[in-house]
Amino acid sequence: MALLLISAPTLIIQAQKLKEMKDLHISGIELGYPYPEIPYYHFKATVELPQPSIMEVEVAVDGKVLRAVDLRRENEMKDRNHPPQTERSSSGYGLSQDGTSYKDFTVTGWVKWQPGQEYDIRIAVRMKKNVQATQEDVIISGSRKVKAPEGGATFNTSWKSYKSVVLSETAGIDRKNEPVEVLLAFYPDEAESISRDIRVVSVDTDTHEIKEVMSQVYDVQEYLKEDDMGPDKDGNPTRNIPLWFPTVSARVSFLADVPAKTSRVFLVYYNNAKALVEPYYSDLVVQGDAPGLQISNNIYSISLHNGSGHLDQIALKSKPDLPLFHRMETNGAIHWNPDIYVPPSAWTHSADWKMPKGMKIVTGPVVAKTEFWDNLRGVPEADVSVRYEFYPNMPYFISSTCMRINETVQALALRNAEMVFKRELITHAAWYDVLRDTIIVYDINSVPDLTDLKMEADVPWIVLFNRENGIAFAGIQLGYDNSGIESAPRTLNPYFYVTTGPWVYWARALAHPFLSANMQQVVPVLKGNIFSEKWAFMVYHIDNKSDPFAPVLSWKKRLTQPLRIHLAEEVDDRVSKSLQEVFMDNGKSGWEDRQTKKK
Repeated sequence: MALLLISAPTLIIQAQKLKEMKDLHISGIELGYPYPEIPYYHFKATVELPQPSIMEVEVAVDGKVLRAVDLRRENEMKDRNHPPQTERSSSGYGLSQDGTSYKDFTVTGWVKWQPGQEYDIRIAVRMKKNVQATQEDVIISGSRKVKAPEGGATFNTSWKSYKSVVLSETAGIDRKNEPVEVLLAFYPDEAESISRDIRVVSVDTDTHEIKEVMSQVYDVQEYLKEDDMGPDKDGNPTRNIPLWFPTVSARVSFLADVPAKTSRVFLVYYNNAKALVEPYYSDLVVQGDAPGLQISNNIYSISLHNGSGHLDQIALKSKPDLPLFHRMETNGAIHWNPDIYVPPSAWTHSADWKMPKGMKIVTGPVVAKTEFWDNLRGVPEADVSVRYEFYPNMPYFISSTCMRINETVQALALRNAEMVFKRELITHAAWYDVLRDTIIVYDINSVPDLTDLKMEADVPWIVLFNRENGIAFAGIQLGYDNSGIESAPRTLNPYFYVTTGPWVYWARALAHPFLSANMQQVVPVLKGNIFSEKWAFMVYHIDNKSDPFAPVLSWKKRLTQPLRIHLAEEVDDRVSKSLQEVFMDNGKSGWEDRQTKKK
């Protein structure tokens, strides 16, 4: 194991006497509001050097040196309406000094300015002939008094810190109250009350107005162990900077408005030990005891199975007397699997759980999540998880399942993504056929029982509906993956299908000899194989006067093209200006004695 330590650039303002001192030409400087390209309250200065040079830049605001600034050539600052395409992280600065040559450039940095206040901003540039600093270098500097804009309020200064999230819309759809989730990391001393002090605000980049939006904090994880920087067993120093800092991480969900084909800035404020919980309210309601919860919003009401936590019943609030359910075979739930059939053991489904050993429930105004995991009953060789996500005022919920094979088994059936309904509740099935490039609609009463209606494994959407009462249940495929660790997955003729009996169901066949011509041949499902699914499910009412599948197509476009997320964070003062890495087998990094000579 080798340790690599690369020196940081020399601090300019604290530098020793150099060759000469000149005035820096600052052609423009301002304090600005957040916008997508610079998504934080900032200063922005345009600087002109007397001649092209390799350089280092340092900025001080009211005498406090900024930990980091962003440096770009003037022609690179062109698109203020989208997130930046280039960034240089703290690790980038630690590993490699900037060996490129500049003449005219723009320098920006985080400044938590307040409206109407004046700030003294000093910029110093160390002009160099080489990447490494020498006594032949020249320092030029300049200072400006800059007044912050008068208009537009900033957020309450009791919140000492914030992170910036830029959301970009790419599908051409106006997003209203779109659920967004970001994972954020914090230092422990600024996250002592993180569960109650988070506030998310949207920024209007035209009017500069800010508006608090509904948010929710959950899944808070703490790693508080500090790096031991003491000497080794021989008394030699191991390192002079920590490899890591104790960290608190948390998921933050909020509801965002983002117009079509635009980017919008949202600021996540935190670090206010005196903050109280903000009592946000929405139509998302969770009741009951896990796993048999009842979840509802303004559009649907859902019951989860008392034994397994799987979808058991779903109904439109507008049609409460027409619920969808199954309750015919074994556990009776709607959502049945992942499942596996390894004879002579019983055919086992995740829905056959009776109180799964793992349960985690998240409730709140922005998102409710249920997570259940366990072995498949009777088949300890297979671990399975089933997760649901519910949102306020949305017609869909998200289902994610995962199955991991711990030891190889010989199977007659391996399936996923199965939804089962009582036969009398459904009259038709429809899906988009990727081979024929058309929508297929089948009257399921016109085909014999146990006739499989087959479709491609990547069928983009499927609907089971009742033409008489107009109740429809749709699945929109968001992704599925078959992978392996010890062994590559061996799927046998994978496909998707609908079939009928006392019930009607759809399912994915991953390896299904049971439905093949030779139904008693077995196929091994190998140790280390992993099978995962992600779907959006929705219940809706078909209007005879309009396209019955238009709602599904609309939500498919929206859900398969989610908002894109760009996170911007201020470099904290405690972040080291050098970088230390740990390598295997005394390996080299490739940076040793490197001389960058870029133009």
